[in-house]
Amino acid sequence: MTTIGFIGLGNMGLPMATRLRSANHTMVVQDVRAGQASAFACANAVAAQTAKQVGDLADIVLMSLPTPASVLEVVEGAQGLMHGSRVKLVVDLSTTGPTTAVQAAASLAKQGIGFMDSPVSGGVTGAEKGTLAVMVSGREDEIARAKPYLEVIGRVFQVGDSPGQGQAMKVLNNMLSANAMAATAEVMALGVKNGLDPSVMLDVLNASSGRNTATTDKFPRSVLDRSFNFGFRAVLLNKDVRLCKEFAEANGVSFTIGRAVAEVWEKAAAELGDGDFTRIIEVIEKLAGVTVQARTAQNK
Repeated sequence: MTTIGFIGLGNMGLPMATRLRSANHTMVVQDVRAGQASAFACANAVAAQTAKQVGDLADIVLMSLPTPASVLEVVEGAQGLMHGSRVKLVVDLSTTGPTTAVQAAASLAKQGIGFMDSPVSGGVTGAEKGTLAVMVSGREDEIARAKPYLEVIGRVFQVGDSPGQGQAMKVLNNMLSANAMAATAEVMALGVKNGLDPSVMLDVLNASSGRNTATTDKFPRSVLDRSFNFGFRAVLLNKDVRLCKEFAEANGVSFTIGRAVAEVWEKAAAELGDGDFTRIIEVIEKLAGVTVQARTAQNK
């Protein structure tokens, strides 16, 4: 029987791992917060103390980690996966950029361990519902081996066969998402400053050519009611935008709009830190002197 390892039980990792556990897969999990892994443990899931221990107990290991540095530590560190005695395939669900994927793949290959970069998109809600977009890049035989488990968390798209191509697709996706969120925040603030009802604005935008993921999902769910609980930190989205900027520069591709968006998110991350990325509206509101809020909420 195949044992699945899962490292990183954060906002995205926990619901993905939970879906695998609910599908009755035998699992071993690990998180830097030992209590998080212990709380997850049950009859078919045990908690490990280190990444190496996961690699000693699991055949396939999935990772969902916040930064390139954390991925490389889990793979290459003194207690990293590359030192595991059983693991044969590592699947990275994180967003770390192509360079990190290439380095991790090379380090694991030295130990005869396969690697697939398989970043995901769809947010916490998608992770909970199993509707994530999973952007897979790797060898055909390894994709075939991992696909049954990846299909538990979402829809699998094979975007390439070389390390880094999945990551390339993900940072491009997140660049567009970050662009839409920043631009929508500016548009909404400008409209409210001129007396427009933000709820009506969204209705019009969503029936028109300005429709995007910020107008259809993020603003209705997390901004107009001022809950700011979309489940993704501003510093992490800024990291993703920076990775895309570095990717463009490494390939000599024009990034004029991207650089402007990167400046906006760098400023937002400096102000918001670990706050939800939808709070970027607050950064824009300060400059505009308005509050973008549903009028029904204002009147409560």
